[in-house]
Amino acid sequence: MNSPNPALVTQRAAQRLPRLALLLFCAAYVMPGVFGRDPWKNADVAAFGHMAAIAEGRAGWFSPALAGLPADGALAPYWLGALFIKALPWLDAALAARIPFALLLVAVLMLTWYASYHLARTEAAQPLPFAFGGEATPVDYARAIADGALLAVMATLGLLQLGHETTPELVQLTGASMFLYALAAAPFRRSRSRVAALLSLPLMAASGAPAIATVLAIVGTAICGRSAYAQVRRTAWWIAAAGVIALALGTALSAWAWRVAGLAGLNPLTTARLLLWFGWPAWPLALWTLWRWRGHLLHRHIAVPLGITLSAIGACLAMGGSDRALMLGVPSLAVLAAFALPTLQRSASAAIDWFSVFFFSLCALAIWVIYAAMQTGAPAKPAANVVRLAPEFHPSFSAFALAIAIAGTLAWVWLVRWRTGRHRHPLWKSLVLPAGGVAMCWLLLMTLWLPLLDHARSYRPLLVRIAELVPRDACIAAPQMPRALLAALEAMGRYRVDAITPAATSPCEFLIVAGNERPGMPQIEGWKPVARVQRPTDRNDFTLVYRRADLVQPAR
Repeated sequence: MNSPNPALVTQRAAQRLPRLALLLFCAAYVMPGVFGRDPWKNADVAAFGHMAAIAEGRAGWFSPALAGLPADGALAPYWLGALFIKALPWLDAALAARIPFALLLVAVLMLTWYASYHLARTEAAQPLPFAFGGEATPVDYARAIADGALLAVMATLGLLQLGHETTPELVQLTGASMFLYALAAAPFRRSRSRVAALLSLPLMAASGAPAIATVLAIVGTAICGRSAYAQVRRTAWWIAAAGVIALALGTALSAWAWRVAGLAGLNPLTTARLLLWFGWPAWPLALWTLWRWRGHLLHRHIAVPLGITLSAIGACLAMGGSDRALMLGVPSLAVLAAFALPTLQRSASAAIDWFSVFFFSLCALAIWVIYAAMQTGAPAKPAANVVRLAPEFHPSFSAFALAIAIAGTLAWVWLVRWRTGRHRHPLWKSLVLPAGGVAMCWLLLMTLWLPLLDHARSYRPLLVRIAELVPRDACIAAPQMPRALLAALEAMGRYRVDAITPAATSPCEFLIVAGNERPGMPQIEGWKPVARVQRPTDRNDFTLVYRRADLVQPAR
């Protein structure tokens, strides 16, 4: 027997977040990090390398490769980036490739909102009516829940960096969000939900995740098959068809790859730490949802997001604690967190607020202090730490970036003042400060600290050193080097790189191999050592540069 509905919501509490404020939240979350930086190591620059190779004709559309190494079957993301590079030739290639992925992040936020809205409109999710009226109307209640889910997505720490990269996983995340919407909207938007289902799972398969798409198809079919809604039960066939298409597409694109590490490859401590911080603060709220709605676990508003979340967690554990697999469960985890809001006690809400105020205010203060140290040299200790951790970094000043950072900080101060005032009734109030704090800190990092982070995460400083030793038109042999470096050499350094041919038989003039902290350069038959170079922020990783011995002029 089901327990009573735990949601008691007044009409006043079902106020929706003002649309202008919601748009500003999204803009502050999505836009920082899109402009003014290089692709960062590792996955970001590797994906960009594939896109640039396709756009420039160095690799085929159906056979993308880096330095001769074939891609892993995730064709859809590479096509997307390559199309924008070709369509926007007046922009920097890295910026052009980043634009569609920023739009995908916007799509993730929108799909999460609409999925939450439709789930909250189901009969089992609605709050209990009051004896004398005054309870929230179904539409207003659903909008408030959806606003809370959107804030929960932006507040989730694990999505922050991964969601701003040009990697296949962001396309997979879009597919997972679309699948969440397909299941959620099935009782109300029959045609749209079926189209979304047919697009979502094949999109995941074409982005390198056919196995997860197949698991989601099984989960979605099971949920729809036992639904009380007749049209949702008929949608189960469409979900199953989408799974079959995803399976076939993954096979056709050679996207299947064995990534299961098993329990032997799972570090319990590292994995537990990942699960704790990656989904914060959504996972505590999601657990509270499961407890308060424990009598409704088989109803759609809990079963749909729970099934997708558990699938993502299972994929993460099977892949040895992969954060990129766990990312696929962020939208559904946020939906679960949103359904905790109608049942959250005032003391818990206050704890979330004050933790957010102190934590994010301290983070903002630290960012500003270190920025001041970079620009002025005072305080001396933070300035010395920057010099130690990022040698050869030369700070630059941008009045525009400073103005944006000041505006973001003032907005945070206003938000804290608003939230800590009395008589704040909206359901979503408990997630305003976590989402606003994440957006504010990300904005500060991508304005005040962007030159420093670009120096630390980009391959450009290493390419500058290599360019002093290797002419731009030279061919470089790079067997067994990481894909990220190969992509940087090809797409950013404009070198011809061969990672296939062994060093002994390579026709290239130069050779690079990976080194470590040991001094000196080992002898390689047929090659003469030139230099040891490294990125300034790397401590133990070196790149060893050699030149063919028969091309080196003897000393006179």
